[in-house]
Amino acid sequence: MPTNSPKTPNYAAELSLLAALATLWGASYTFIKLGIETIPPVTLIAGRTIVAGAVLLIILCLRGIRLPRDASSWRKFVVQACLNSVIPFTLIAWAEKSVDAGLAVILNSMTPVFTFLITLLWTRHEPTTFRKMTGVVIGLSGTCVIVGTQAFNHVGQELFAQLAVVLATICYAGAAIFGRNFKGLDPMSPAAGSLVSGAAILIPVSLVVDRPWTLAPSATSMLALLGLAVFSTAFAFVIYFRLIHTLGSVGATAQAYLRAPIGVAIGAYFLGERLSSSAWVGLACILIGVALMTIPQKDVRPVLKAT
Repeated sequence: MPTNSPKTPNYAAELSLLAALATLWGASYTFIKLGIETIPPVTLIAGRTIVAGAVLLIILCLRGIRLPRDASSWRKFVVQACLNSVIPFTLIAWAEKSVDAGLAVILNSMTPVFTFLITLLWTRHEPTTFRKMTGVVIGLSGTCVIVGTQAFNHVGQELFAQLAVVLATICYAGAAIFGRNFKGLDPMSPAAGSLVSGAAILIPVSLVVDRPWTLAPSATSMLALLGLAVFSTAFAFVIYFRLIHTLGSVGATAQAYLRAPIGVAIGAYFLGERLSSSAWVGLACILIGVALMTIPQKDVRPVLKAT
């Protein structure tokens, strides 16, 4: 007699989604760089959350899915919005006024490291295996290879902007772990709910700080905002919440290692930012690190068991 068992994720498909998410988020740094040329950071991010949230609400409506109406769910949406959009999006947009998109994406690739450390030292909600530890180290090594010594010539200058990107990275790590609270919901629900909550927070700030009705954004900035909202936010968030449940919070944030070379390459092509010739070596290390952190293994022996 066949027995009913939980559906095992198709890891080939999940890793393909991981690569797609890395590409969508890798492109976001170039979109932001183009957007802030004529749109202030807070207003750019407010527009990003408004458009992305609206796209997801339309899709939810067409699919016949309703957002939760209870206060508890919306409190969680607000927390997720602060960790995954309001704070990090705004910090990165502000930072990119003085740092290259390539450097921003590289600094942001530390997300899996912070997720791993939070998991190891605090939540312990996932097994912390030697394999994952090795993946973190190898992936980080690949990022360092891509950066190279020349890329850090300006570290120390624009210090606050660089620290802002690091703080955004820590927020992303917290968001990946907090996202576990949305199990049982369609992935689009927390994505849409958090974006709508983020828009509700950012719109008043934009109206007071930037007075958007006085702005004259260029066509390039407006197209960048549209691409940022629809592709790098709406579609990306749906993939992101799915991966949290299939690959875990550490596995989902492992896309940051792929995002580094992709983001640097996009910035090099569209913005003329120089791409290091060592990128291929770094990419190989990054792919190995992602595989170690995300592909399941039999008889996992955790260093610290989840509690």
